[in-house]
Amino acid sequence: MNKKIGLWQAVSIAVGTMIGASIFSVFGLGARIAGDNLPLVFIISGGLALLVAYSYATLGAKIISNAGPMEFILRGLGDGVLTGALCILSWLTYVISIALFAKGFAGYFLPLLHLPSTALNTALAEAGVIGLFLAINFLGSAAVGRTEFYIVLIKLIVLGLFIVLGLWTIHLEWLTPGFAPEQAKGTLYATALFFLSYMGFGLITNASLCVT
Repeated sequence: MNKKIGLWQAVSIAVGTMIGASIFSVFGLGARIAGDNLPLVFIISGGLALLVAYSYATLGAKIISNAGPMEFILRGLGDGVLTGALCILSWLTYVISIALFAKGFAGYFLPLLHLPSTALNTALAEAGVIGLFLAINFLGSAAVGRTEFYIVLIKLIVLGLFIVLGLWTIHLEWLTPGFAPEQAKGTLYATALFFLSYMGFGLITNASLCVT
């Protein structure tokens, strides 16, 4: 049992993924697309993600497997070509997500050390962070859970400071939503982008066998 992760560690894995995918990676792009409708986009994408989260929670509680959400597809569609194709597609999305996080990390890490963002430096930073967390994974689920918990705690403290300090700079007139055709299209695109950012909760099902 001491090799398993607890509730807060599992929550940290999901929250950490969502923060990394959204705030540290695609937030700027999504905000540019959404424009003044950014708060509305957060609400809509969060509502859609909540519906999917309910499905994950219900299925995850009943279908516990080291295959995670892949087991949901297997149980629903059977063992066939379509199931195999969807599973491969799902794993490819994880690979792309890891690449996105690594690239986002390099974008922050190199300026922090005042290093030029050359192709070599970027590649070394990306490979370094992937290698670091790969090594942590070899230490077992408990080590992953503890590490993720403290990383997310630091993230939330930093973001909390930004929120408190940023309250003094809010301009409500900039946040008034608009529904012109171009704005509606931007809202739709940004909603799809931020919906993917919320999908970190899906990782909990991958860790379902490791949760106490």
